[in-house]
Amino acid sequence: MSTCAPFNGFTLHSPKGESFKRLFSSNFISQIQVISNPCALLPLKSSSKPSKFTKERLLKPISASVSTIETPKISFRNKNPKDINVLVVGSTGYIGKFVVQELVQRGFNVIAVSRERSGIKGKNSKEETLKQLNGANVCFSDVTQLDSLEESVRNLGVPVDVVVSCLASRSGGVKDSWKIDYEATKYSLVAGRKFGAAHFVLLSAICVQKPLLEFQRAKLKFEAELMKEAELDDGITYSIVRPTAFFKSLGGQVELVKDGKPYVMFGDGKLCACKPISEQDLASFIADCVLNEDKINQVLPIGGPGKALTPLEQGEMLFRLVGKEPKFLKVPIEIMDFAIGVLDFLVKIFPSMEDVAEFGKIGRYYAAESMLVLDPETGKYSAEQTPSYGKDTLEEFFERVLREGMTGQELGEQTIF
Repeated sequence: MSTCAPFNGFTLHSPKGESFKRLFSSNFISQIQVISNPCALLPLKSSSKPSKFTKERLLKPISASVSTIETPKISFRNKNPKDINVLVVGSTGYIGKFVVQELVQRGFNVIAVSRERSGIKGKNSKEETLKQLNGANVCFSDVTQLDSLEESVRNLGVPVDVVVSCLASRSGGVKDSWKIDYEATKYSLVAGRKFGAAHFVLLSAICVQKPLLEFQRAKLKFEAELMKEAELDDGITYSIVRPTAFFKSLGGQVELVKDGKPYVMFGDGKLCACKPISEQDLASFIADCVLNEDKINQVLPIGGPGKALTPLEQGEMLFRLVGKEPKFLKVPIEIMDFAIGVLDFLVKIFPSMEDVAEFGKIGRYYAAESMLVLDPETGKYSAEQTPSYGKDTLEEFFERVLREGMTGQELGEQTIF
């Protein structure tokens, strides 16, 4: 998932970067029944310059204003949840799984779109996916192929009321960002609209406020087109959710501190801050967006409860919980600046290194940029303007990880160190 996260803990819940890991790590710390139809269903109620790749994507606008299934004139918001069909794409991603569970618990008819091999590096089989998405109607399809996605939705034989997109590129690389964060997400809108969807809930990222990275530009392009679609057609509304950091992106150093190693941070540990939100609280907020009218046609930044925390404060919290004297390793941010300069030079000679250079920029971004609302008037990040939601705290998460480890919080391709 590409939701942004600060670079403390040396993990990112958004991009992502095994290549960046190899460059730097040595310098620091040594149910459904499966049937022949692709859809296995339960009964349903009826600042940098864009790359060349970016420019190519801009040449192919995608129309999303055709509906081929006649839907009832009554607004879906006036129905009972059990009569509302919600199509979820990105359903097996880190946040997507929790969103599916939350929507099922609230009584919606959930259609979860999944690849035939889901999870990190496609490790999960169809059977494992069906078990993971228990309670939902699982539709196996390919969101990167519009024809395939439309055929799969058509085979459902029912209209779609709402689309919830939790899609995000896994790597944060240039081509992957445009393929998933823009193109596949747009295909989801097109397919949803074609079969009656009247509302689109988008899981975006708070860091798009200051777009210096390719995946941020891809997300912003789709956001703009979604808003334009709603402006031109009153038959579609949207809710754009921009969360701050996820808990798991801040858990990468828990075991290290527990083992007596220093907590690593950039600069003085005060370069950035965030109001982290748990996956369950975020899923609850996203589910609120399906019916809540005060979230219609809104861009919704959202953080967890409590004050904004810097990497220094997160480290101090960890040491207090493990009962050890704080011990920090402060890494000059200039190290990353130097590495990025080298990588940018190498890309001019070896264009195939484009993604490696992008990973370096991703790491640098999270090392210094806060995951808070950016005040347009002052140009500074504001904890006060960043809304809070939910009840789960980072301290409770750290306590749980100290007891149980990071089981279920696997970082996969989001690991940096």
